[in-house]
Amino acid sequence: MIYTLTLSPSIDYMVRLDHELAVGRINRISEESYTCGGKGVNVSQVLKSLDVDTTALGFVAGFTGTEIEKGLNDKGVLTDFVHLKEGHSRINIKVRTGEETELNAAGPVIPDSAMVEMFEKIRTIGKDDMLVIAGGVPQHMRDDIYTEFIEQLPYRETKVVVDTTGESFINTLPYHPFLVKPNHEELSQLLGEQISPFDKETLIRGAEKLRDKGAANVLVSLASQGALLLTEDNRVISREAPSGNVRNSVGSGDSMVAGFIAGYLESGSPEDAFFMGLAAGSATAFMEGLAGGREIRELYRFIR
Repeated sequence: MIYTLTLSPSIDYMVRLDHELAVGRINRISEESYTCGGKGVNVSQVLKSLDVDTTALGFVAGFTGTEIEKGLNDKGVLTDFVHLKEGHSRINIKVRTGEETELNAAGPVIPDSAMVEMFEKIRTIGKDDMLVIAGGVPQHMRDDIYTEFIEQLPYRETKVVVDTTGESFINTLPYHPFLVKPNHEELSQLLGEQISPFDKETLIRGAEKLRDKGAANVLVSLASQGALLLTEDNRVISREAPSGNVRNSVGSGDSMVAGFIAGYLESGSPEDAFFMGLAAGSATAFMEGLAGGREIRELYRFIR
């Protein structure tokens, strides 16, 4: 089973305007849609579309939390959320004009009692399972909270995938995660140096630094430049993204993580996993929402 952990799942309200956002004036929406969001939640949805069984873990609250749980269950995604007694799960607003603007809410406060309940769930994860930790840490929580979740895993053999940023990310590296997935901007911030998505040699050196700190496989997403993978056996695999009409960047990185996992489970090959991840991330970028299994596999066959 692939478990995903999202500390603050959301309902993402995506709107499109036919004009630039006019601050201080009424803006008429031309298109709108709702979807369950949060990085780990996105990974679970794409995994399920690729016929991989997955359980979404996280904290939900209020009527929005109920809708998130129902929306995922309707898509066949299993859920094992901790239900908070106070507050409401987030509603995030994604505004698309010529550019993308995001208004992300803070989410409910997670009390210590809810954390204890989540730790108990983590302790049931088996050695042949996988835990995907994705998304930022809420402001009221410590930067090392993800390491506490990893420490609850009863088996060292359990593969951990990490897709977060900043100190929360750095703190997980000594636990030797199976896969980490920064984008080139996050890689620059983590290493304190500007790294261009066009500079392959510098990207490799940056990925090597993360691997030296403990990561097994480092997958760097590069937007239109595709992605670069540094494997635990020191192979470098890279490819530009396939050409297409980019309509959406929300969830593209999460889709890449899901595609990589699905590809790895199918073949055990980091190369196959890389190309499935690239296909999944690109397919989502070419759609309004998260890509489905058919679109991902068609693109995989094309680029493979």
